[in-house]
Amino acid sequence: MADNLKIIENRKYMWDGRTYDEKGAKDAGEAYGKDGFDVKIFQDGGQHLVYTRRVVKEVKVEGAPA
Repeated sequence: MADNLKIIENRKYMWDGRTYDEKGAKDAGEAYGKDGFDVKIFQDGGQHLVYTRRVVKEVKVEGAPA
């Protein structure tokens, strides 16, 4: 069973809970990337696992000057 999370370069990545073949993992990774996720793909015994983390591009603080 895959780890639910991995710490890579002091950043937490969460497993998406699915196993893929190589092409499926690449396709899933590209789709997650288009949705604003940072993606890491690992091979585990012939299966491929996709780990993601949300990338925050902008933080709005209410009441702060723009």
